[in-house]
Amino acid sequence: MTIITIINVAVLIALMAFLRFLNKKHVKFSNRVFAGLGLGILLGLALQLIFGATSDVVTNTVPWYNIIGSGYVKLLQMIAMPLVFISILAAFTKMKLGNNLGKIAGLILLILVGTTAVSAGVGILSATIFDLDATQLVQGDAEIERGASLEEKTAEVKSLPEQIIELFPANPFLDLTGARSTSTIAVVIFAAFLGFSYLRIVRKNEDTAKMINKGIDAIYSLVMGVVTIVLRLTPYGILAIMARTVATSDFAAIYNLGKFVIASYVALIAVFLIHLIIISLTGLSPLMYVKKASETLLFAFTSRSSAGTLPLNLKTQEERLGVPDGIANFAGSFGLSIGQNGCAGVYPAMLAVMIAPTVGINPLDIGFIATVIVIVAISSFGVAGVGGGATFAAIIVLSALDLPVALAGVLISVEPLIDMGRTALNVSGSMTAGVTTARITGDLDKTIYNNPTMKELGES
Repeated sequence: MTIITIINVAVLIALMAFLRFLNKKHVKFSNRVFAGLGLGILLGLALQLIFGATSDVVTNTVPWYNIIGSGYVKLLQMIAMPLVFISILAAFTKMKLGNNLGKIAGLILLILVGTTAVSAGVGILSATIFDLDATQLVQGDAEIERGASLEEKTAEVKSLPEQIIELFPANPFLDLTGARSTSTIAVVIFAAFLGFSYLRIVRKNEDTAKMINKGIDAIYSLVMGVVTIVLRLTPYGILAIMARTVATSDFAAIYNLGKFVIASYVALIAVFLIHLIIISLTGLSPLMYVKKASETLLFAFTSRSSAGTLPLNLKTQEERLGVPDGIANFAGSFGLSIGQNGCAGVYPAMLAVMIAPTVGINPLDIGFIATVIVIVAISSFGVAGVGGGATFAAIIVLSALDLPVALAGVLISVEPLIDMGRTALNVSGSMTAGVTTARITGDLDKTIYNNPTMKELGES
């Protein structure tokens, strides 16, 4: 560890101390989050300009920054599974799901998959408007190597029936560890079975049911206490994540592939506007949604992890948007592996349009466009809400269309930048599904949703 690396780490610690000072001065949690974002960007730019993204100094500094940034994301992932499990189970004990479970799950899935199909259409339109063509892109050694790796992964692609089977929890204890890409949904299914079992016990043995209810309430309070403790670390986590991201970004590659980056963000923003339209069609204020969801979307943007954002996602839905915890948990949990608008919708569709001309397919053919949208919607089942999920989704779609997968490796240098926007859109899609479903079923607390004063996510 060189003296320069020590200085860089000391600067990060000093900025964290400043955020701690703001906390002691009772600065609002949301303001501290945005302060962490701004300071992280400035620190990252300083490292980038002084040393360079690929310098030994930055390479040696980043692992130390990861202790805070990646460590914070891992803490969020640590509480994600227990939170999903106990929240779904508590929704049954509090009788908040009851006979509406099928309707709620069906609506959430319909919205998630439906918006993913729409996202695919938007991605196709954006790629067409910007005239994106993979034949125009130049492949370097890293891109060629990545392309070869993607070709090897096509063997891992499973059929739709196999993907559906993967959703079931053969070993719920394994899924509680998050070992599989579909573990979250498997945990939801397991918790739902326990919930239905509890409802049967209520009818047969009220005393036993009361004991179970009391125990679940106690565990729920314990888990939510852990969630609150971890969320209070958000400003520090965002500071370190943004410093690392900006410091290691390849701005030259971003410039060379600028048209694809711009086209991607145009599509992502367009789909986000569609989310706001959906919310407004239910009679709710889209501006209020933006105001209350902004912190969670910001963290999703910086962390690039839908799974890591899950605790913030659920707290935002329940405490700021007025979504019942049962619906929020189903929407948030399903949204991790089904219908990710950014990773499984926009991105694979854009790649398909870009790569099609390389094998003599007209990307503007109506039949081709319809096929892409259908395949994207169907293949959105089982895409993991972690880094690399978009790549796996692209492999599935391109393989189904018989398009060369290797050309997707050309975009390796701008993947992190685009993935930030994709992840934020994924999380917005799951929150939109939760809010819309709660509104349709009449379970949304409009008083909480319309209250301009919102609860701080870092509070108990």
